[in-house]
Amino acid sequence: MAQMNMQQMMKQARKMQEQLAAAQETIAQSTVDASAGGGMVKVTVSGDMQVTSLKIDPEAIDPEDVEMLEDMVMAAVNEALRGVGELANRQMGAVTGGLNIPGMPF
Repeated sequence: MAQMNMQQMMKQARKMQEQLAAAQETIAQSTVDASAGGGMVKVTVSGDMQVTSLKIDPEAIDPEDVEMLEDMVMAAVNEALRGVGELANRQMGAVTGGLNIPGMPF
């Protein structure tokens, strides 16, 4: 009887491992868009945390106030990264049922 439960647990563990791998692949292939300054700075970040696009409206470029542009870029990038984190939490949470699995990055 104990052997049957162990086999069933191992089967469930393998299934969860496959689902986690699929979720990680989905996350890696996803992108998150964010903007700042009323859309003057737009950023796209991939699920594997790479900035894949950065657009700056020429109106945002003021040589007298470079700091404002830097702040907008930073805000847009941070918002996109937060979005990737939320996406990852949703995807992984769907697989793990909200369980906190040691060693999982999300």
